[in-house]
Amino acid sequence: MAALNDHEIELANVTFHYREAGEASAPPLILLHGLGDDARGWDEIAPMLAERYHVFALDQRGNGESARPGVYSFELMRDDLKAFAGALGLDRFTLVGHSMGGSVSILFAEQWPERLVRLVLEDTPPPYPGGMDLSEPEPPAEAPEGEERPFDWQMLRAIVHQLRHPDPSWWNKLSTITTPSLVIAGGSTSHVPQDKLAEAARLIPDCRFVTIEGAGHSVHKNRPQEFKGYLRDFLFD
Repeated sequence: MAALNDHEIELANVTFHYREAGEASAPPLILLHGLGDDARGWDEIAPMLAERYHVFALDQRGNGESARPGVYSFELMRDDLKAFAGALGLDRFTLVGHSMGGSVSILFAEQWPERLVRLVLEDTPPPYPGGMDLSEPEPPAEAPEGEERPFDWQMLRAIVHQLRHPDPSWWNKLSTITTPSLVIAGGSTSHVPQDKLAEAARLIPDCRFVTIEGAGHSVHKNRPQEFKGYLRDFLFD
């Protein structure tokens, strides 16, 4: 099994942590975690991918061991990804994103499709109008006391605000993604509307859509062997 090594990198005065596995000469692949998770959440998946790829699992800003600069948005995370790939000399790479990381991946693919070889989205469409119940209150300004969490509370507030008030262009530009793509859905036990996920997959011109029924939102954690099987079929051919 490939070893995972920890590194830090400075990008525009923000320090990022990432985990790396695989041969330096192999094709590059970047993993983006979901909200409330971090790069270590991919530890079950990354060694398998490292059989074929040079794997980088990034702690996004405000998450895990990366810095907490206090300013957050999907667009900033998208731009962080571009800066991260540029600093490592990755002109073109494969991108795998879960949940929040999947939304960041979609924004990147819409903006710079020529940079991607393949795209995998785990149980996430882009944020879309009406996707969240606006009658529910937003997270409070201050984090609840007495709870430790591996992310910046202000990051949570910023991302939830954008989920509640998304830019409509994120959905409308799905048809501009020219990258061969795979969407892996978690089925009826996921909180993500599966019909919207399927619709997003239909709007991406070259996209496969598969469901692992009963896997829930964290497919790669709840059903890792099936998840890895679909990754192998799509990324190892």
